[in-house]
This record gives sequence, structure tokens and C-alpha cells, in this order.
Amino acid sequence: MPNEPTKIEIVPTLAQYLPRMLRAATPGQLDAYQPYWLRAEEMFGEHKLDEVWPSDILALQNQVVRTARPRRNGRGGRYAGETCIRAMRCFYRLAALDGLIQQGKNPALQVPLPRRLPSPRRGLTIRELVDIQNVVATTGNDVPLDTKLVRLHIETACRRGGALALRPVDLDPDQCLILLREKGGTQRWQPISR
Repeated sequence: MPNEPTKIEIVPTLAQYLPRMLRAATPGQLDAYQPYWLRAEEMFGEHKLDEVWPSDILALQNQVVRTARPRRNGRGGRYAGETCIRAMRCFYRLAALDGLIQQGKNPALQVPLPRRLPSPRRGLTIRELVDIQNVVATTGNDVPLDTKLVRLHIETACRRGGALALRPVDLDPDQCLILLREKGGTQRWQPISR
């Protein structure tokens, strides 16, 4: 008879389980969530996984918000607090998959995510675009190239990386298309004027 997985009788502490989580995490999860997992280990690492309460996670979130690094475009730690909760949800989701806690006993799911603020991003006004084009067309070391680059960004809304990754083979002059390779490995054919 094949070996059946056995139910773990002793629930590990958060600190004991963390190395397993770190091994199982994707590179993206490690980048985004590892600082929060380590802070959770500092705050309540000696608690068994099933002894962490939603109030513990809320306390962790509040500490993260209070100590968030101020940035020029910061939102008072709001997104750091949201990422903290998402990190703990991910942590406990794996613990549930490993059978260390019951599926419905994820304490991080009981802590609500903060409401997102409206984005401060906006499109440029016509006046702002005209001003940018005038400065580019009258200053700089290579006015023709600078003008074409600004026009590329206006027409395609491509990112800086998309413009830097362009190759001659990415141009289709017959159909007036340009192949943009951008963030996250995305590729798209974008119409563009001749």
C-alpha cells in the first residue's frame, strides 16, 4: 500500500514554518512579501500557526503602516499595510494546503484590506503636450531624435523600456505597426503613424 500523507499532530510555530514558506515562495512573492513575513516572525514567531489571531495580524499591519518609509509619492503607508495583509494571507494559504490549519481558519482572511484611494495619475492635457513638444523641438543635443521619441510615446503610450527595446525588425512600415516588448514580457503590435 503506498505511503499515505500523515496528518501532522504538532502544529509548528510561525518561526518554525517560515523556512518552508520561503522555499515554496516564488521570486515575486519573496520580493513583495518576505519583509512582512520576517516582521511577523519578530512580532509573533513563537506562536503556533493556529494561535495567531486576526488581532495579531491587524497589529502587524498597523506597525507596518506606522513605520512605512515616507516617499514623495507615498500614501501614508496604506499600500504597505495592504501588502502586509496579502503576505499573511499567502502565508496561511500555504499552511492550510500543508494541512497545518483548517482551510477556513486563515486569520488573515478575517482582516479586511484597506480601501484603495483613487489614483493620482492622469493624462497630460493638450497644453502640457504642446509645451513638452515645443521644449523638445527647440532644445537638446539631437532635436530630430528627441522629437521622434516624444512622438513615439504620445502615439503608443509605451513605457521607457518598450522604447529602449525597439529594433529595426520591430517596425512594419507597410501596415504602420510597431512591435513593443514591455514590462513583464508583454508584446503588442501597436498602430503608429508613418
